[in-house]
Amino acid sequence: YHGAGETNTTHYREDLGINRIQEVWSRVMTEARFEERRAEIAAWNATSGRVKRGLAVTPVKFGISFTLTHYNQAGALVHIYPDGSVQVNHGGTEMGQGLNVKMLGVAMRELGLPATKIRLMATSTDKVPNTSPTAASSGADLNGAAVRNACEILRERLRPVAAELLGASEAEAAKLEFADDAVSVAGQPTRRVPFADVCKKAYLSRVGLSTTGFYKTPGIHWDWSKSAGRPFHYYSFGASVSEVEVDGFTGMHRVRRVDIVHDVGDSLNPGIDRGQIEGGFVQGMGWLTREELKWDAKGRLLTHSASTYQIPAISDAPVELNVTLLPMAAQPDTIHGSKAVGEPPLMLAFSVREAIRDAVANFGTAGGEVLLASPATGEAIFAAVRKRLPV
Repeated sequence: YHGAGETNTTHYREDLGINRIQEVWSRVMTEARFEERRAEIAAWNATSGRVKRGLAVTPVKFGISFTLTHYNQAGALVHIYPDGSVQVNHGGTEMGQGLNVKMLGVAMRELGLPATKIRLMATSTDKVPNTSPTAASSGADLNGAAVRNACEILRERLRPVAAELLGASEAEAAKLEFADDAVSVAGQPTRRVPFADVCKKAYLSRVGLSTTGFYKTPGIHWDWSKSAGRPFHYYSFGASVSEVEVDGFTGMHRVRRVDIVHDVGDSLNPGIDRGQIEGGFVQGMGWLTREELKWDAKGRLLTHSASTYQIPAISDAPVELNVTLLPMAAQPDTIHGSKAVGEPPLMLAFSVREAIRDAVANFGTAGGEVLLASPATGEAIFAAVRKRLPV
């Protein structure tokens, strides 16, 4: 959807496809009670001299894919053993973001197995060569699709073996279901055989139980000479409302409440995605309000360690943080309808900076420009407040 006078196309002439920005914007404005709280904050500011509050909402549209096109590929290696256990190798790096858990979920869904039957291996290029960086928020997109491809190949190899054990017709064999650690005839749950029995029979029948999977993101291209093309497979959308409180005497601030609505498609793992959104947002807050680089007169970096370079602490996190994963948002042509989630939430933190600007605007005479540096450190906020107050 786009309104009159608006387009659904970027400045480099790529169509956004399914544009959910209006939906996430409307939802976060409602969930955050934006208009009501705007009035409440205005009333509160009118009675407070030293401390002012601010409220702001900002949207995010984030393209997902490597802009270096050949990075948009991934491989996987999946082994099935005669006891029905499975080993999964993929080309992504697990660095605490939950990628292995998501890959486990993909394999579970594709083969109809419980987590206890699948082992995720440490990433190694002797198993999956020519890996792309685990970056651009595309780790789950690329590697999940490669794991799915390998599982699909193995599932089709097992299908005729299971059909033979079940005495299924050719038509029934085409619709066999892999679920609950078994293979069954569609619509006939009593006609089932354990997955391990199928694997053992396949091994005895000399059916290959190991295969590679591969995926390359379709339909993307970029022409550097024209600055045009389709560099992104799809876009991630989000919006956040932040409320802050600023002390005009010290320049200190605190984030009182944040409401986020973010589009993760049909989430591969809602718990992981929620954690990525919360963590990315707090990291973005640090980037915009704490992390200031300073050099001395000889060009030496002064903010060179944790003792001099401020990163956000848990005490900086919002007092109240509400996150909603946009429902009914499955994305076509992605792994199980999901969307990337790593980097886009960081950009939602702009609402904190704009809320600080809104709070500073309430010092002194209404109106006029609010000169606030980035990052909006305590010193920057104090200076901005001083500029708005009479000497």
